[in-house]
Amino acid sequence: MRSFLAMTIPHGAIGAAAALGLLVFTATPSGAVEVERVTSPGGIEAWLVEESAVPIVTMNFAFRGGASQDPAERPGVANMLSTLLDEGAGDLDSQAFQERLADLNVRMSFNATRDAFYGQLVTIADYRADAFDLLRLALNEPRFDEEPIERMRSRIEAGIRSDLQDPNAIAGRAWSAAVFGEHPYGSPVEGTLESVAAITPDDVARLHGSMFARDNLTVAVVGDIGAEELGPLLDTVFGGLPESADLTEVSEADMPRDAVVEQVEMAIPQSVIQFGRPGLKRDDEDFIPAFVMNHILGGGTFSSRLYEEIREKRGLAYSVYTHLAPLDRAGLFVGGVATRADRAGESLRIIKSEIERMAVEGSTEKELEDAKKYLKGSYPLRFDSSGKIARQLVEIQLEDLGIDYIDRRNDLIDAVTIEDVRRAAGEVLGDGALYVVLVGQPVGDALEAPAEGG
Repeated sequence: MRSFLAMTIPHGAIGAAAALGLLVFTATPSGAVEVERVTSPGGIEAWLVEESAVPIVTMNFAFRGGASQDPAERPGVANMLSTLLDEGAGDLDSQAFQERLADLNVRMSFNATRDAFYGQLVTIADYRADAFDLLRLALNEPRFDEEPIERMRSRIEAGIRSDLQDPNAIAGRAWSAAVFGEHPYGSPVEGTLESVAAITPDDVARLHGSMFARDNLTVAVVGDIGAEELGPLLDTVFGGLPESADLTEVSEADMPRDAVVEQVEMAIPQSVIQFGRPGLKRDDEDFIPAFVMNHILGGGTFSSRLYEEIREKRGLAYSVYTHLAPLDRAGLFVGGVATRADRAGESLRIIKSEIERMAVEGSTEKELEDAKKYLKGSYPLRFDSSGKIARQLVEIQLEDLGIDYIDRRNDLIDAVTIEDVRRAAGEVLGDGALYVVLVGQPVGDALEAPAEGG
């Protein structure tokens, strides 16, 4: 395995080092990352990439569930939980806990997504025992005191108020609500002003108790620690959690069969358009061909068909994008563009035209080869820092791709044929019917007009 860039980091410099990106691996072929499976004496599994050149340990972990476990009438609980775990635990109140983090030069962070609850710990190797014990307190004995809850509530509400003035955030919320309706995916992860105001300490404590469990956990560790030492520390942090989670069953999302068009009026010079349709889940055998197809259509920042047609040829927008979004209970193909209000209809017609052309014709051989070259060549950039490696390993575990996926991934890309791309394009893009939300000045029926040749 290629090593960390050689350097000396003083014990007091972890925050600056992390902020400056110093905890860096040389960009390497994916196979150069050697992943070891570690099982603690108590049976907790972690994937480890050991590297002793820099005295830093990074641990990422996740619990399945996330915001999809929020009470139906009270979205935002998981998000609030993520703000509170470092705001007091055990016999340490919020101020004492934060001071202890600062004394140890430990960075601890948490966040909730629709399907998982994530955490990260970054510590200097010499302080790892104390740092892991502090994380144990946060995960096992959070306090949920009134003062930090009210402080975090105010911060979240301020963020929501800001989002209510942000056309991109408005488009995202409106699109999810239109596509998913009453399904948990239809509610914003951050919650609403009304739901956040109603969240109680008991709501947060209940979600913590039901989601944080050993059978619901994935862990990845990167840095200056060996398997022999890591095992007992895993038990220190996670061994006191309940054996089994008590998650609410989440149904498969039932998305609309027909096109959706919604306009949200807002007096802004540019219109923001979010569009999409059903895609593929991560375990679908055509996901990799669809991934390659999407890069050709709209995923390649400066090389995609949509970029060429929308920006290069017509100057309609600074950027346009598409990507696959595989959720646990839904596969999505989504995209977006921001363009002049008087040309929003034109932009969407071109997007529809290119989607339909890809669905019918697939890609050219040159497009396929160029996409493969880029996707394989850029993959090592996902592994050029300890934090990136740990995040990738957690995601690979959550998606059940196997510990050898890093070694297999580029071969999977290489194996995609032009027939595979055409088949995946037909499956994902299908009849071309889109779910569309526009935020900006109204454009009447222009959004519903049929596609035109680009």
